[in-house]
Amino acid sequence: MADPLTQLVRLLARLPGVGEKTATRLAFHLLRAPATYAEELSQAILDLKRRLIYCSSCCHLTEQDPCAYCTDPRRDGTQVCVVALPQDLMAIERTGSYRGRYHVLHGVLSPLDGVGPDDLRVQPLLQRLGQGEIQEVILATSPSVEGDATALYLARLIKPLQIRVTRIASGVPIGGELEYADGVTLNRAMESRREL
Repeated sequence: MADPLTQLVRLLARLPGVGEKTATRLAFHLLRAPATYAEELSQAILDLKRRLIYCSSCCHLTEQDPCAYCTDPRRDGTQVCVVALPQDLMAIERTGSYRGRYHVLHGVLSPLDGVGPDDLRVQPLLQRLGQGEIQEVILATSPSVEGDATALYLARLIKPLQIRVTRIASGVPIGGELEYADGVTLNRAMESRREL
């Protein structure tokens, strides 16, 4: 059996984006930190696994079902923003500019990785759309091959339901220099232009 430090480094290195060097640095940081911090961290991880569930309506992570986004009467129930992951929902919320409801797919179509429509939370979305309240679906998947494929797939499913389907714009980021943008990004920026 490995000693506690080696075991912690091994487990931390399994986190996405964390290599062995970073895992070692984090382990030594935890070793130097007060015991109360380690206890709080371990309790937060346990709470994450034990207390969070999926909202039965939007499939977001929540402690209560339905979640706060689905039960907030100040939110526009006629709009639903479809995102791939919970962290995408959180990013949109940080902007403070969207006041509708959400639906989280928990992934994108990726045939090379074996992810098909049945692996995503598409059926709960279609069930919500069948209830008749939603008038617009905003597809907010990333502008990648997989994100675009997912958006096109969903648009084909939703359009026959006579519900407006829109896609978030993509293009040159604020503060970005045109000379460093790739051709696809510049092309999308030109296609998504709007009148001033």
